[in-house]
Amino acid sequence: MHFHFANSSQSKIDSNRVLNELSKSGRINEARKLFDKMPERDEFTWNTLIAAYATSGKLTEAIQLFKETPIKSSITWNLLISGYCLHGMETEAFHLFSRMQFEGQRPNQYTMGSILRLCSTLGLLQRGKQVHGYVIKTQFESNDYVVTGLVDMYAKCNCILEAEYLFKMMPNKRNHVMWTAMVAGYSQNGEAFKAIECYRDMVVEGVASNQFTFPSVLTACAAVQARNFGTQVHSFIVRSGFEANVFVQSALIDMYAKCRDLDSALIVLENMEVDDVVSWNSMLVGCVRQGCEEEALSLFRKMHARDMKLGNFTYPSVLNCFASTKDMNNAMSVHCLIIKTGFEAYKLVNNALVDMYAKQGNMDCAFLVFNHMPNKDVVSWTSLVTGYARNNHHEEALKLFCDMRLAGIHPDHVVLASALSACAELTVLELGQQVHADFVKSGLQSSTSVDNSLVTMYAKCGCIDDASRVFDSMQIRDAVTWTALIVGYARNGKGKDSVRFYDQMIASGTKPDYITFIGLLFACSHAGLLKRGRLYFASMEKEYGIKPGPEHYACMIDLLGRSGKLVEAEMLLNEMDVEPDATVWKALLAACRVQGNLELGERAAKNLFELESKNAVPYIMLSNMYSAAGKWEDAARIRRTMKWKGISKEPGCSWIEVNSRVHTFMSEDRGHSRTTEIYSKIDEIMVLIKEAGYEADISFALHNMDKEGKELGLAYHSEKLAVAFGLLSLPRGAPVRIFKNLRVCGDCHTAMKYISRVFHRHIILRDSNCFHHFKGGQCSCGDYW
Repeated sequence: MHFHFANSSQSKIDSNRVLNELSKSGRINEARKLFDKMPERDEFTWNTLIAAYATSGKLTEAIQLFKETPIKSSITWNLLISGYCLHGMETEAFHLFSRMQFEGQRPNQYTMGSILRLCSTLGLLQRGKQVHGYVIKTQFESNDYVVTGLVDMYAKCNCILEAEYLFKMMPNKRNHVMWTAMVAGYSQNGEAFKAIECYRDMVVEGVASNQFTFPSVLTACAAVQARNFGTQVHSFIVRSGFEANVFVQSALIDMYAKCRDLDSALIVLENMEVDDVVSWNSMLVGCVRQGCEEEALSLFRKMHARDMKLGNFTYPSVLNCFASTKDMNNAMSVHCLIIKTGFEAYKLVNNALVDMYAKQGNMDCAFLVFNHMPNKDVVSWTSLVTGYARNNHHEEALKLFCDMRLAGIHPDHVVLASALSACAELTVLELGQQVHADFVKSGLQSSTSVDNSLVTMYAKCGCIDDASRVFDSMQIRDAVTWTALIVGYARNGKGKDSVRFYDQMIASGTKPDYITFIGLLFACSHAGLLKRGRLYFASMEKEYGIKPGPEHYACMIDLLGRSGKLVEAEMLLNEMDVEPDATVWKALLAACRVQGNLELGERAAKNLFELESKNAVPYIMLSNMYSAAGKWEDAARIRRTMKWKGISKEPGCSWIEVNSRVHTFMSEDRGHSRTTEIYSKIDEIMVLIKEAGYEADISFALHNMDKEGKELGLAYHSEKLAVAFGLLSLPRGAPVRIFKNLRVCGDCHTAMKYISRVFHRHIILRDSNCFHHFKGGQCSCGDYW
């Protein structure tokens, strides 16, 4: 391009016009060449090129030109400050703002507006307050342009009350920009109803809305699912001519989707002239949230077919679909697409992949994705820890949680709840207490999910008093909270307390659920509360519309069996609305064992042989019933059948934790390093408890041998070895906590009562059924074990 100049004022005007056109079109290099060749330059010339450099981000060139300009008016200063503000350069912008005043130039409303926009964008509240002070000092507080900037700044810095105050102080100077800033401020600060009310007032005052107002009020409608008002706003949008605006259409789709009106959302989406990925993502998320996985996957396929730019918000949504549908093949295909499109480096996408694989139960793939992530945040760790916990890999979950803490990642509520759940399942009390301490020290606000997990953890570890203390400290309790405590008391042999808390739960207005009644009926069964158990069972469907499941029938059959009402138990089983499963037949078989009803026990066992052909428990129970009845040949026949079918009995073992180390014992075990001391302690225990009145119940010695041999075999059961080791190793007066993989035998149960009295110890024994708290010669189960 060639430039020719004449010695006239018209030539300068023409040159400035061309310079302005070049600058505004982004042809800055050509503009600079023209600028350098101009023989005469006025203030407009200099300001035009400074503005071009500042707006395009070439701030070094802009500041150099600023230094060279002979005339530095407030406009010149403002152009440079605006450039720094536009590009988020806080220090430089405020330095120029101060320097401008120092050199005698008074900032105008546009300078204030630029500085306030910078504060809004970067969330610079303290800087914004300083500017507000300057606004008052320089009497700009009634300038609608500046006040609009202040309203926007305070709203975006989460000071909505200050924004509201300033807005109300300008009743006669509110233009559409100020109204929009206030509506957006309410919406962004979680004040959806105020945003809707503000928009309604705006319409009443006849102020026109625009493409910035509508998305803000629609976001507020979505937040509180105000679909009817959102539909009215949609009508305003059509009448105002903004129905084709992409931002407005995207907000409409999001509003309808969040208000569970997918049909209306889809109509807006289909009427869009351009394929906007944000709008499609909103529709996709809406489908996922409402459980419409197939529709969501169909949308994703269309997006891919239309060659839309799939982003790091699209992939997490579609991966969430696969977490629900368990469609591993298509999930793998999307994973391949993620790698192909280069999104495997995005943390948000990787977190979604870990979560998806974990929810599908594929922990190997979940770990591989996690392990290859260069940067892991708390969500990454939480997804994997929670995945391990949900898939019953509790040890891996806790190991990973410890690795997370060592990596310096601060836990959130979700991962703490998962870690506590894993501690509960493994009954590792010490680690559970450490996680509890971690939560307290973290400074995180109280969380119902964490508190519920704490109640469950302490209850499952046999610390029901600690569980109760957590419960008492909770400000918000839901059905899960009450159920956790009810089940906890039931499992810890305090059925009457379970019933008491159930009554409190009903009085509080909290409705019981399916699980609540399992815990409640279990409590009645183990506390011998037959009348109450019948009432609760009848109330399930009659009062709460909860259809009893196999677990509830199993508890009722167990309750009736323990109460000696086997005929009624059999009648209930025959009248079941659902097909009896193994849980029900096991309950009947256990009841028959307690009552010595061999005939009905045989029927229950035979059904279990069909339902769980490889489960050794029914074979062992029936064999033991034969042995107890003196039918040694029948007992031997059952054991031969087990051997022929390749069914092996799970060996009974007990374990105890001492000084953070777990010590495991089998029956007649002699593999411990302190075996001699343990067996010597057993001999001492047996002498002392026999003196106190203990007599061995040889009916639980299920081998055909003489009385002395049977008594000796009973003395060396795994739980007795564990308690002997506990008495040797634990400080005087400390509780002895023992865990057993099978149910405690009747003789050991009796012996533990005597040991607790003779040695003045609180013995806590958790078997496969419940906790037994032995104290002063009594058991918490009331002998309904």
